[in-house]
Amino acid sequence: MLLQDWSLLICLSLLWGGSFFFAKIAVGELPPLTIALLRVALAATALHLVRLLLRIPAPRDPGFWRDVLIMGLLNNAIPFSLIFWGQQDIGAGLASILNATTPLFTVLVAHLFTADERAGPAKILGVLAGMAGVAVMIGSDVAAGLGGHLWAELAILAAALSYGFAGVFGRRFRDRPPLVVASGQLTGSTCLLLLPVLLFDQPWLLGLPSFPTTGAIIALALLSTALAYVIFFRILRRAGSTNLSLVTLLIPVSALLLGVLFLDELIEPHHLVGMGLIGSGLVVLDGRLWRVSRAALGF
Repeated sequence: MLLQDWSLLICLSLLWGGSFFFAKIAVGELPPLTIALLRVALAATALHLVRLLLRIPAPRDPGFWRDVLIMGLLNNAIPFSLIFWGQQDIGAGLASILNATTPLFTVLVAHLFTADERAGPAKILGVLAGMAGVAVMIGSDVAAGLGGHLWAELAILAAALSYGFAGVFGRRFRDRPPLVVASGQLTGSTCLLLLPVLLFDQPWLLGLPSFPTTGAIIALALLSTALAYVIFFRILRRAGSTNLSLVTLLIPVSALLLGVLFLDELIEPHHLVGMGLIGSGLVVLDGRLWRVSRAALGF
């Protein structure tokens, strides 16, 4: 990748790592479902404005809107709600580490539900290493008497599993303009979240959020969602999906730094060990290090 590609990749990791930081601020005042709805609704509005400025027409076929509704459920509504719910009890750094298991779940889902993406020995090894990291983190927390956080940690893992299903389901959008798919799925998730928010959160009864919370919501929607999608698709077009997957290794680093520096979060040693195992699993899944090593040794 060129220097500009690496710069965009680091910027994307900061934006997505920052989403855990902004969410941790917001969950102190607002319910998880309300935060999820505000995030997708504001981001959808911003991306539709960009789409209109670029004069990209929205599809009119019902099949597309059915598919983006499902994609919005799997890629936004379910995982965002679960992550925000989990972050009521655990920090931004730990949540980002657990969320880094998304590629591992994607491999498992693709292996089980597709005919052309079966997991070979290297991918299986990568998944096992990553899941060992999860076991180290969650098992150590339970053993240390922190079992009260168990459901929060499992919620983040469930969100990663939902992302895995979204990654496989999203293959059907390969021939669609990326901006159209992104704005469409965010519109779909907005529609899906609206009724649950009205039924359960009753936002008209909530007090006005403070300035920090309002700023966190705006940043979560416009920076960590709308702008992040624009950068995501730019990297995808310039450097390809394999290079883009490297962002998964960088997100926990930025989220950890933001949590430690600004939220006074403490990361336990076993969390770092778990992150190392998950990171090693992702490196194995990526495969580039293995190919470079073989080439250097002349194999």
